[in-house]
Order: sequence, then structure tokens, then C-alpha cells
Amino acid sequence: MKKIFYSAVFIIAVSFGTAHSQTVNTAKLDSFFDILAKKNKAMGSIAISKNGNLLYSKAVGYKQITNNEKQPSTTNTKYRIGSITKMFTSTMIFQLIEEGKIKLTTPIATYFPKLPNASKITIGNLLNHRSGIHNFTDDKDYETWMSQPKTHDKMLEIISKHPVDFQPNEKASYSNSNYVVLGYIIEKITKKPYSIALKERITSKLGLTNTEVGGKININSNECYSYSFDTHWKQEPETDMSIPGGAGAIISTPTDLTKFIEGLFSHKLLTEKSLAQMKTLQDGYGMGLFKFPFYDKEALGHNGGIDGFASIVGYFPEDSLAISYSTNGQVYPMNSIIIGVLSIYFGKEFEIPAFTTISLNSED
Repeated sequence: MKKIFYSAVFIIAVSFGTAHSQTVNTAKLDSFFDILAKKNKAMGSIAISKNGNLLYSKAVGYKQITNNEKQPSTTNTKYRIGSITKMFTSTMIFQLIEEGKIKLTTPIATYFPKLPNASKITIGNLLNHRSGIHNFTDDKDYETWMSQPKTHDKMLEIISKHPVDFQPNEKASYSNSNYVVLGYIIEKITKKPYSIALKERITSKLGLTNTEVGGKININSNECYSYSFDTHWKQEPETDMSIPGGAGAIISTPTDLTKFIEGLFSHKLLTEKSLAQMKTLQDGYGMGLFKFPFYDKEALGHNGGIDGFASIVGYFPEDSLAISYSTNGQVYPMNSIIIGVLSIYFGKEFEIPAFTTISLNSED
């Protein structure tokens, strides 16, 4: 399976009718996650928050599995969140725009003139995936070097080896290269590493104590490994976090991610004008945000995947509701889990799967 650190779109149930809010059915949510864990269908953590108040959180599964022991995950266990990182990167770019240090129309040649088509591609083109810069994770040899450290210069060389896929603003096409470059631009403007800019501009302002740029996975720092399942959980390889950078290098918890998206939408990080620009979709892409529907409701947010990790965070403005889920091992699809959680929260009909095994004889 190809190791990527993004998923370009949300896939959430769409239907007719109205979803009605109700008191959180914690018992049903517990039952849902308990059966997922018991049947080895998922390992991960969920957080639901409304108006800044945490309504529900739960962790199932393990942060490390060895032949000798299993270390359970907790709600403070940190996961690689993949392309949700792009929301943080976009937020910092808009902060720099508000400070007058950059513009959406600034050509990337200002910072990296050797990138293909650099004089025509703007910061705005990078943000909404309309640059035409080739997505380096699509390269056939990507899996052969994804676990090896890379310098900024080497990553720029890798990104530059392809001609552009199209001219800027001709269309939209998801490219991790866009946000790797944006991360480097943040460093050039602030004269600080991305990790320090992240801390000063976002995590310290919102009190996100479990959110940072990741490195080699450290179980002793309450991080977790990722796993795939085939009769038993098998540990997945690690992407070296020097590679995804501003496109996918952050680690976090679902509780921190709900705090982040609530802080973003309550204008603790950006002005209303900047947030409106982030939310404006063109060909399905905002500037660091996607939109996804659930019945008659719509949420804004992002998802991501890296190695065996997958994460999602979304905010329903009309309900002041934030939801986030991170997994380090999935068999039952993450999208199906989110549909289940939202159905339980909004009081929609949802039957918890039993995952029963049917025995067949030769006649059957």
C-alpha cells in the first residue's frame, strides 16, 4: 500500500432529511468504540466539543504492540495527523498576510526562483492547489526514500525535477508539494524553524499542549506507532518527518485538534476576512480547508493520512460543534466511524455493527 500523507477530500454520508441534536449518548458511543476495539476493527481516539466544551472523548487500542506487551493508548496519546497539518500552515500564512509580510498575489519566485514556473505561481495558487506544481508523493520511487531524512534543498530539488502539470489557475489538483513550499516560506519570512513558528503563532496561543512537529516516534513521549491488520496488528514503517514538513509533519491529539479548529473559527488566530478567504472553495478546494456534508449540515475542516495513521477534524458552524478522530490502525473505514459518531450525536438512526463471523460448510 502506498504511504501518503494526505487524503484530498472528505467522504461523508449525504442524504435528505434533518438531523436533530440531542444530549450526547455516551453509552452508545462507548458501545460503538468498544466493539471496534474488541473485534480488532480500529485503534484510535475521538473527541467531540461544543462551544469550546469537551463533550466526549475516548481512546481504544494500543500505542505500541510487541510480542511481550501491549501499551494502551489514552486520550493524550499523540498521532501523526498527516495533511491536517495544512490547516496550520495555511493559518500561519494568513497571519503573515495580516502582518503585511506577504500577499496572496506574491509570486513564489520571491523566495524560490528555481522552482518550475516560479514567476507565475502565487502564494494563493499554492494555498488552493491551483499551482500546477507536481505532487512528489505521486512519484513511483517515493516509497524507496520516504523513510530517509531530506534537507530543504534536497526536497526542493525533488519537487523541481518535474515540469508543472498545468499552468497556474487553469484547474485544481491536490499537491503536497504546495504546502511543503509554503512551510519553507514561513521559515524564510519569520527566520525561525517551522516548529518554533507553530508554537509561537498557534499552539501557545490556544494552549495546545500535545501539538508539535513530529520526529522519530517516541513512545516515552506518549506517541504511538501505526499498524495494519492481517490476522494480527503489524507495525507500519515511519515516514521521516523532514519530508512532509508544512504539508504533513505535525503530531497531535483529537482534543487538541478540536481546540484548534474552534480557535480558528472563533477568530482567536485570524480575522474574519482571512477566515472567509480560507473557507472560499474553488473546484472543491479552499485555502487549507475542505467542506463535507452530513445530511442537511455542512462542516469545514481537513483530513490526512501518513503511514498507517489517519485523522479528520471538522467544524459545524451552525452547531458550534467540533469533532476529531485519529487512528493508528484501521480496518473498519474511518469514514464509516465518523458517520457512526455523527449519527449517534445528532440522533440519526444508526445500528452498531456486530462484526459477527459466519461459519459455512462445504454445501453452503
